[in-house]
Amino acid sequence: METLRKIRNYFLYCGIEKDEYNALKKDAYISNYKVWRILHFLMAAAFGGLLLASFFVAPMAANRKFYLTAFVYTAIAITVFFFLEKDSIVAQFFIYLSISVLLVFGCFLSQNNPGYPGVTFIVFLIVTPMFMIDKPFFMTIELCVASIVYLIWMRGVKTPEMWEVDLLNIIPFTIVGCYLNVIANSIRIKEFVLTRQIRTQKDTDELTRISNKGALTREINGFLADRNTDKGTMLLLDCDHFKSINDTYGHDVGDSVIRQIGQFLSGLENPGLIAGRFGGDEFVVFVKNTNDPETAAKLAEEIANGVSSGVKLPDKDKKVSVSIGISFYNGQAKNYSEIFNRSDMAMYKAKADPDHRYCIFEEN
Repeated sequence: METLRKIRNYFLYCGIEKDEYNALKKDAYISNYKVWRILHFLMAAAFGGLLLASFFVAPMAANRKFYLTAFVYTAIAITVFFFLEKDSIVAQFFIYLSISVLLVFGCFLSQNNPGYPGVTFIVFLIVTPMFMIDKPFFMTIELCVASIVYLIWMRGVKTPEMWEVDLLNIIPFTIVGCYLNVIANSIRIKEFVLTRQIRTQKDTDELTRISNKGALTREINGFLADRNTDKGTMLLLDCDHFKSINDTYGHDVGDSVIRQIGQFLSGLENPGLIAGRFGGDEFVVFVKNTNDPETAAKLAEEIANGVSSGVKLPDKDKKVSVSIGISFYNGQAKNYSEIFNRSDMAMYKAKADPDHRYCIFEEN
């Protein structure tokens, strides 16, 4: 049963478990999107060249309509690929269709040379499946159908002896193509999993398990660089009297306080919210696409109240509090540091006024 389960996983989930495959397949498709686009540029160049050559090389003229059709198709596919969402199922459909076009092209070449084995078709059987990241089961179906179509097509074109040669070649190479698709998908998916794990470890704060300073800076700068965005809110949090907590209860309790604040921030439900630990006892919360002071004040109150009620100390009568500085992005700041500095100044004003747990930065 274990062997059957592994075979199932390789053909249906690229060698990993179903839940893991479903969790990452969208990102895997997106990572391969550029490869698919490049493949269509290569196809357009190849069919365009063949179309042009067919006007000068007499034997190629017989396939001119196919060259033209394939060139127009790839031109359309290239255009579509520039407008599709990267995780669109239509993109996957175009890849399968493009592989079919190449396999049909192999059939045409073999038809024009009936006295020779279908080498080009066999090459496409082996090579083209390695461009597709998807369940190998689907590619297996496509390759088997293409091979059957080829053999039926060539039955009326080639001599019985040459057709038998093709039959003896096509069967094992179809199996090889299916096998290579399974292996290629398995390697790329596992490589993708490993790369994502490394990236996650690199971007995750070890103590709190939320984004670290590097990840925060990169993601916020990426948002600021988008010309279509001109609104954002940054909240900078600092734990009050954190040194005193460490001195009174020890560093293990201090680490626990930092960890609990991180857990609370990771649970905030707000579209477009980025939360992470900047360092020490400072945390950053950035909310995309809003610069409304009232919304920011409500979020600051939610955070301050949540930390006060949710973060526990050994002395149950003591409460942990935070001071929060707020600043807004209005399409003017050039980078993360400008907004952070404003939030930092506002935070220190909040610390200086015990009656107010947050302060909004105001230009002088």
